[in-house]
Amino acid sequence: MAENQDSQERTEQPTPKRLEDARKKGQIARSRELSTMFILLGGALALFFSGGHLLTGLSDIMTGSFQLSHEEVFAPHLLPTRLVELILTALIAIGPLLAMAAAVSLTAPLALGGWTLSAEAMQPKFERLDPIKGLKRVFGPKGLMEGIKAFAKFVLILGFAVLVLYVKRDAILGLSRGDVSSSLAAGAQILFMTFVIVSSATIFIALVDVPFQLWQHNKQMRMSRQQLKDELKETDGAPELKARVRALQQEIARRRMMEDVPNADVVVTNPEHFAVALKFDVDSMRAPVVVAKGVEEVAQNIRDIAQAHDVTIMSAPPLARALYHTTKINREIPAGLYLAVARVLAYVFQLRAGVVDRSLPEDLPIPADFEY
Repeated sequence: MAENQDSQERTEQPTPKRLEDARKKGQIARSRELSTMFILLGGALALFFSGGHLLTGLSDIMTGSFQLSHEEVFAPHLLPTRLVELILTALIAIGPLLAMAAAVSLTAPLALGGWTLSAEAMQPKFERLDPIKGLKRVFGPKGLMEGIKAFAKFVLILGFAVLVLYVKRDAILGLSRGDVSSSLAAGAQILFMTFVIVSSATIFIALVDVPFQLWQHNKQMRMSRQQLKDELKETDGAPELKARVRALQQEIARRRMMEDVPNADVVVTNPEHFAVALKFDVDSMRAPVVVAKGVEEVAQNIRDIAQAHDVTIMSAPPLARALYHTTKINREIPAGLYLAVARVLAYVFQLRAGVVDRSLPEDLPIPADFEY
């Protein structure tokens, strides 16, 4: 099992951040066999569509190389001109093949890993010149695997080539009995078929190499538990810092909540452990809203602020506990508590109106689902 520099086992799958950092360094899954397969098959496709054009061009080159005019033979300064013409003819003949190879070479990386340009990967690293490390790469497990792959490729491609030559042995031997034109055409057809079949052998090589490269890259990118913890600290911050930020956020939210207590209509208490401040505006609200709530010290602060701003404080333990546990800040109370809260607000509003002979509501209807 892979280990890191701290001798800790890399048991964790790589995170997206680690994969992205590795990509910036040029460390991505690559399969040379896949690229080779695309290039060879692309070349075969180019030969299929431009084989006649290529043969015509090669024939013109052979003809032009051995047929010289009287002036060219006795005027050496004309030979460079003929050489340039032959070179241009050769470029035109093999142009489609070269264009296809170039296009496939540029697009083949998209099949696995995609394009990447890493300045860090192009920087010179002197440790790569270390002969000891070089020998370890050659004779190590990775070098052994590469050697096995190279030998397997050699055997597979050789086997395909021998098979084609065996099947076409009669046609190859018969090339000497025909005329030049027909023999060249038949020979070109045999060569093309051999090239296509041998190129197809790279498909089997790629089918084995691609999963292996993906597995090997994933193995190299694996992380130890300590590396995972360090990355979490780097991305999300240290636990102490996160706790401090969370505490500051809670303090800010508590301050904003306390600022809304003076605007409340009533504060329902336990009376000591819970305190919930309610507000209801007939014109703008569908139902009463909890503007502040808290327990212990926070509840005491709510009561103190309410008392300082003449907000009615009412002791109703079951209702206070139900409101605290079921309703978030600045949210409407649940429908199950409408009746109980309506009685409390009716008492408060009539108290404000000067109706002092109304008794404090008792035995508020609290549904069983809201009993805490």
